[in-house]
Amino acid sequence: MPIVTVTNMFPEAALEKLGSHCDLRTNQTEVPPTAEDLKRYASESAVIVTYLSDKINRDIIDCAKNLRLIANYGAGFNNIDVEHAAKKGIWVTNTPGVLHETTADLTWAMILGAARRIVPAERFTRENRFKGWQAKMYLGGDVYEKTLGIIGCGEIGSAVARRASGFNMRVLYCNRNRLPAEKEQALNAVCAPLEELLRQSDFISVHAPLTAQTQYMIGKEQFSMMKPTAYFIHTARGKVVDDKALVEALKEEKIAGAALDVYENEPALTEGMTELENLMLLPHIGSASYETRDKMADLVADNVLDALAGKTPRCLVPSWKK
Repeated sequence: MPIVTVTNMFPEAALEKLGSHCDLRTNQTEVPPTAEDLKRYASESAVIVTYLSDKINRDIIDCAKNLRLIANYGAGFNNIDVEHAAKKGIWVTNTPGVLHETTADLTWAMILGAARRIVPAERFTRENRFKGWQAKMYLGGDVYEKTLGIIGCGEIGSAVARRASGFNMRVLYCNRNRLPAEKEQALNAVCAPLEELLRQSDFISVHAPLTAQTQYMIGKEQFSMMKPTAYFIHTARGKVVDDKALVEALKEEKIAGAALDVYENEPALTEGMTELENLMLLPHIGSASYETRDKMADLVADNVLDALAGKTPRCLVPSWKK
């Protein structure tokens, strides 16, 4: 039977779905595989189920002998050298279309949490420092009727925009391609150039994919355009944002606050981040609900079964070209 290797923790239901179709080898621990482990998996397996933390570079891909598919357990796939895999005839898949609502929920938790200073206020209370109501204690910013700017209005950005109607917000968005007029109307969103969006928005939320065009699209110049009362939210891909420039903007109070779920050199944090009270730091949990992670795993299993049956997997990444 073909060998399918899963590099990290994976939902049991999806493992059961795969079990009778392959020789299933799993790493049901939270210890990630080393580069040498990944080379071995590539050399032995017909399929590898990978995580964003698994860096599948050309050295690993070149070890492949019978590898048909690299199935990433996530919507992103910038951890994989897709072009090199395609040259070798190895499919690469991800899990689109199942995590946008959950990530949008988290984005809103971050918007509200950053604006109302939830994390430092909770820590203050937990440390038994709360001695009674004070007029100026942990003042934050209102969300209701403010302007929300969305950078990248695909599935996740659109889901974030839909939720803004409950806060009676004005929504601006910028995107590689303008949305159809009927979708703009449904989202109550107005297309704007990036510079205009940055200057006008009270909350700026990034949902752009990582490409050659979007890498470091938000840096020192862009932070300088934002309002000093603005809040910056990032749940996309780490290298879309210059984290050092963000730290400087927060230290110099060029913006009011920020919340991050992804990082430029993840999992490493940029120096100075942990000292900032106006920065919320989360451990890449955008899709971390029970229901969504199970849906993602089920979609991974479908992609694997497609490949084992000799069929083109249903979720080939957009940039895969043989």
